[in-house]
Amino acid sequence: MDSLEMAKLAIEALEDKKAEDIRVIDISEVSVLADYFIIAGGNNPSQIQAMCNQVEEKLGRAGAPPKQIEGYDTANWVLLDFGDVIVHIFDKENRLLYNLERIWRDGKQVELDTIK
Repeated sequence: MDSLEMAKLAIEALEDKKAEDIRVIDISEVSVLADYFIIAGGNNPSQIQAMCNQVEEKLGRAGAPPKQIEGYDTANWVLLDFGDVIVHIFDKENRLLYNLERIWRDGKQVELDTIK
């Protein structure tokens, strides 16, 4: 499965759990870390954990289990590393604090419609 398909599945999983303000950044030309960062917001720890579970399950069923998961227990910033796709799920406060969209502004913002 290529990184674009992985990103598509992750976005569908996030939307299934009502993620807010989903953003996709193509970092393939500015970093060797991954091809895509997906950034989403949740309203509370339970919703954030449910979004993580959904992303992990959907990608896992497609043959792409996570390489690493960080922050699941505290659920204020959870990072799910699928290799070429890294999913960040934040609560509102931490999303504003870390502002990954600004830090990775050299990447290309990708419209969700182009991925779907």
